[in-house]
Amino acid sequence: MSNKSLYLNCKKDILENAGKKNKRLFAEFFEWEENKLKRSNNLAVLDESCYKTLLGYVKMIRNAHNWFNKKAWSELTEKEIRGVYNKLEDGKILTIKKQPFKDRQSYYNKIFKSKIFKMAGKDEIARQVMEFYKPNGDGEVRFIDEDDFRTLISVASKPTHLLLFWFGFDVGENINSALRLKKKDWSRQMNPDTKEVEYVVNLPKEILKRSRTSRSEITNYPETAKFADMVLKNIKSDDDLVFPFKYGQAKKLFDRAVRLTGIKCKPKGNKPTWKDLRSSMACNLLKKGWSRDEVNARLGHKPSSGEIDKYLNFFAIDRHRPKKKIYDDNMARLRGEIEEMRGREKLHQLRIDRTQTRLERNEKLLEVLLNTFETNPKILAMVAEDWKKKLGKDINKI
Repeated sequence: MSNKSLYLNCKKDILENAGKKNKRLFAEFFEWEENKLKRSNNLAVLDESCYKTLLGYVKMIRNAHNWFNKKAWSELTEKEIRGVYNKLEDGKILTIKKQPFKDRQSYYNKIFKSKIFKMAGKDEIARQVMEFYKPNGDGEVRFIDEDDFRTLISVASKPTHLLLFWFGFDVGENINSALRLKKKDWSRQMNPDTKEVEYVVNLPKEILKRSRTSRSEITNYPETAKFADMVLKNIKSDDDLVFPFKYGQAKKLFDRAVRLTGIKCKPKGNKPTWKDLRSSMACNLLKKGWSRDEVNARLGHKPSSGEIDKYLNFFAIDRHRPKKKIYDDNMARLRGEIEEMRGREKLHQLRIDRTQTRLERNEKLLEVLLNTFETNPKILAMVAEDWKKKLGKDINKI
């Protein structure tokens, strides 16, 4: 069923069971949100991504409606709002799986402090109630490194499955967008530097989350290109899906690989999900020297996005740069000292060479003189007589 159908059905259901006052409030909010999505995205009619967003709002409003015991929101007291807030914070409000709500921040931003509470006249009370609220999940880091990723996919065998894994780790877009890619979104080319095959993957806006930037990304790993070659050659139409299955099958595929290999997320040992391949790509590129802005761009974030900061902080990458400056300064000074030492050694060696040359020249001269004296005793007598005249009495000291 499409997001549009799901949204319209859920919207109808909640309006029929909301009570008179809340029915009017909810209907007014849905109308406002639908118009907002159309205008902010320059759309004449809502698309599937818009309906997905609206479906999320319906589900959150339905939950909050039950938490407030289906009371009219315009009549809620500070005590009642504080009571629900405290129960959420203390983990006393549970999901269908009997687990505390982890994504509390979405409820706070999209319900308690948003347009719908403002329409009900309760947004200021909610802000006062949540005065000391501090998001505690923003800094959480989850990733698997490249070696663990290769272990994870070692249990996969079908080229389509392997390409999906490599797409997640290499390109880093989320699983729902990946499953909507078509053959025409993949363009094969030869890398001008490495002379290896690579693909340019087009990520059109209609398959991405609203917060992501439409872009094209070049694959980094030869494995991605290899499996793309194998998969794409068997797809006839450019408009056919590259991955002909739904999210449920993709999730089973991933969970099976996790179960068979026992791979865990770092640093806390969480169970990996498809989403973690995206953060794993970011970590992998940061460790390999990509800049903050380069990784942000590959993730499809706006340049001002701070999402990547938690990974920079975790790996202390920004902290390495001041240390590198000190290292570079020390290395420059050391190189200067080495060059100066080499200059002194070179000068010393030149002096030794000159002395050696003189000694060798004197040895040859002495050898010539000795040969001369041996072959011509008269010359030796003449030299001795000449020395005797010059030295006089000191001749006996020789």
